[in-house]
Amino acid sequence: MASQVASPSASLHTTSSSTTLSTPALSPSSPVELSPDEVELLAKLEEQNRLLEIDSKSLRSVNGSRRNSGSSLVSSSSASSNLSHHQEEDSWLLWGRIVNEWEEAYKKKEKQIKELVRKGIPHHFRAIVWQLLCNAQDMPIKDQYCDLLKMTSPCEKLIRRDIARTYPEHDFFKEKDSLGQEVLFNVMKAYSLVDREVGYCQGSAFIVGLLLMQMPEEEAFCVFVKLMQDYRLRELFKPSMAELGLCMYQFECMIQEQLPELYVHFQAQSFHTSMYASSWFLTIFLTSFPLPIATRIFDIFMSEGLEIVFRAGLAVLQMNQTELMQLDMEGMLQHFQKVIPHQFDGGPEKLIQAAYQVKYNAKKMKKLEKEYTTIKTKELEEQVEIKRLRTENRLLKQRIETLEKESASLADRLIQGQVTRAQEAEENYLIKRELATIKQQSDETSTKLEQAHHTISELQHQRQLHKCNPRYSEEFVLQLEKELVHARLKEAESHCAMKEMQDKILEIEKRNTSLPDENNIVRLQEELIAVKLREAEAVMSLKEMKQQIKDLEEHWQRHLARTAGRWKDPPKKNTVNELQDELMNVRLREAERHAELREIRQRMMEMETQNQINSNQLRRAEQEVSSLQSKVQYLTAQNKGLQAQLSEAKRKQAEIECKNKEEVMAVRLREADSIAAVAELQQHIAELEIQKEEGKVQGQLNNSDSSQYIRELKDQIAELKHEPVTDKMPKQQEGPPRPTHF
Repeated sequence: MASQVASPSASLHTTSSSTTLSTPALSPSSPVELSPDEVELLAKLEEQNRLLEIDSKSLRSVNGSRRNSGSSLVSSSSASSNLSHHQEEDSWLLWGRIVNEWEEAYKKKEKQIKELVRKGIPHHFRAIVWQLLCNAQDMPIKDQYCDLLKMTSPCEKLIRRDIARTYPEHDFFKEKDSLGQEVLFNVMKAYSLVDREVGYCQGSAFIVGLLLMQMPEEEAFCVFVKLMQDYRLRELFKPSMAELGLCMYQFECMIQEQLPELYVHFQAQSFHTSMYASSWFLTIFLTSFPLPIATRIFDIFMSEGLEIVFRAGLAVLQMNQTELMQLDMEGMLQHFQKVIPHQFDGGPEKLIQAAYQVKYNAKKMKKLEKEYTTIKTKELEEQVEIKRLRTENRLLKQRIETLEKESASLADRLIQGQVTRAQEAEENYLIKRELATIKQQSDETSTKLEQAHHTISELQHQRQLHKCNPRYSEEFVLQLEKELVHARLKEAESHCAMKEMQDKILEIEKRNTSLPDENNIVRLQEELIAVKLREAEAVMSLKEMKQQIKDLEEHWQRHLARTAGRWKDPPKKNTVNELQDELMNVRLREAERHAELREIRQRMMEMETQNQINSNQLRRAEQEVSSLQSKVQYLTAQNKGLQAQLSEAKRKQAEIECKNKEEVMAVRLREADSIAAVAELQQHIAELEIQKEEGKVQGQLNNSDSSQYIRELKDQIAELKHEPVTDKMPKQQEGPPRPTHF
């Protein structure tokens, strides 16, 4: 029988449709009255069975030849289609002529060939036509296939792990270490060695599996290489999946333009295009539709490329728009997984016809591609900007740490400077007190000098009065001697005090030289200019004092010269002269002391100026420290804000990733349950078909009891259709693969 050589999906589709047609029909010899429709259905059923019996031998021979070549045991559902035997023969003859004269026919009648491909390629011609469409015949890489199998691929473990998930219900692949799994592994391994950038991606195994159902593994490998290179599949399966993102963007724009209400509903429910359409593009509907329908779509894909995926996807959405508008996100996921795959069990013609009624503008798709490239470029620039900001943030953190260290160092220096300033202030206070004492002593000395001057003037007046009297009283001489002794004592005390003050000034100057210097050159220069001006004034005053002293010395020398001849006078007169000389010497020393006192005052002014300079330096240091502290506070606040934004972004990203993982797990569980339920139904239907065939062989289906037997089959199928599909068998596979890259 044909069901023995056909693929499980194709045979199930055929038998289920034939069983559905035969259930309402009754035998003409039955005592029960039949309606005209039932009689017609029964006649069609008998004609169908006769055709299957006639074609069984030829199908077995084809199957045997394909086993010997290492290909799959699958045939399409065209053997059980509703076309007549003569139409099939005409189609085969037509395709035979096209294949024999492919190059000339494809050049001259490309549009007619595309139309024939849309109507379906006969399954016996499918392998050679696919190779011709993608120009995969006589590829040089075919000779390297055996050498590639001898090599070791880094993706072997991953391929082995996913082999059992590829068509797990198909006879050619379901058994572990079977011929189908082995050739599928070989092709996937060979391609992972040829294209190491792509390596292995889980969704590509379904495409390779379909190729192996039609042709030997060497030819399947060559066709797969051509598909990856010339049909944009390589860009789809790259680790970055940039091409898949572009397809999602283009498809979403088509939905927005042609189905605006459904697009708004998807956006309101946060139902992203990739949640249902990514597997359409990655597997060309092989995981979304039954194998006969997906094979017909793949025929058109081989001829026209990814355009059929856009058209078929949009046609599916148009057919289901009303139902999807009434569902939430969870309901829409279940609708895509459970309802849509079975909408076209009657055949793919309705879907293909609707697909070519969809508006598809190649120029607009190119424009959308440019827009998507621009968007991705902006996103990349934003990522670069984020990376740059993170680098700047890291550098700012380092700079903040450096500034904190510098701030701590400046704070230590400031404290040390404040301590030094306090010590200098205390020393200055002590010096000022001593200076006040010296000033007081100087005033007292000045007063006494004035008194001495007054005494001298009195003596000179008395001398003028007593010129005629050479005798002087002894009391007057004694008084002069006492005054002279007292003046010398005062002079000695003043000299000692002055020496002590000079020592203290030297010590303060040494301390001032050890004070910390600052780099503010402009202010220091201004202060230095002011000090030099004061110093110049002091030098001028000192020169004036020295000139006065010099004049006094000259005057004294002239006085000595005038009085040189007077030493021969009487002793009393000589004593008076000595006293006058001594008084003159005292006056000279007094002038010198005045000069020294002015010099001390000048030094005191210099010390006060230096103290003012140090005070300014400390004040500037305090201002710099305060500015640095404010800058550190600002940078700290800015860093806290950036850290808060970064933590918030990480938290949102973690929430989104968690939500996506939960959604993916739920989708996979639901898909596994649905596939297990479908497998259970297929098994029951196959058992019923076997029972039907056995009953026919044993003669149970005759004119006397055929109506009763058909009623029983009808009741069993009705029970199976209403039976819950999730209660009997555990899940046998994971859902349609979510593409993962290695």
